[in-house]
Amino acid sequence: MTTELEASRKHLYETDFLQWIETTVAQLKAQDYAYIDWENLIDEIEAMGKRERKSLKSNLTIVLLHLLKWHYQPERRSGSWKGSVVEHRRRLRDDLRDSPSLKPYLEDVFDECYADAVEQAIAETDLPAETFPRSCPYTSAEVLTSNYLPN
Repeated sequence: MTTELEASRKHLYETDFLQWIETTVAQLKAQDYAYIDWENLIDEIEAMGKRERKSLKSNLTIVLLHLLKWHYQPERRSGSWKGSVVEHRRRLRDDLRDSPSLKPYLEDVFDECYADAVEQAIAETDLPAETFPRSCPYTSAEVLTSNYLPN
């Protein structure tokens, strides 16, 4: 049976997320564990981990996409592509510095991100699928290395 206090905490989570965060942080700092909305707190912490992994995959896919475009459309190279590689590499390095445990995850999803990048590259360049290698021509170290560009 849900108590009035539990209903109130759940209501705060649903109606004013920022206030819920501030209240939860204050309760944690005060070690007032009896009144913490544990169910939603656990859900939010799990969601944070998912967002970190999703961000890493997105940034890795974008770097791979622009490396492919740079490599296979040299006549269309632009500062925009290079700038995107620089920006998303920085985001990847920041993520890996802040959460070193993401490094094995990067290796686990590398091939999946490459496949996604190839699919996007085909759509954006109108080049035939055969243009792009089945396996990534770049190592994860190259993808993360500043100033690395194919060719």
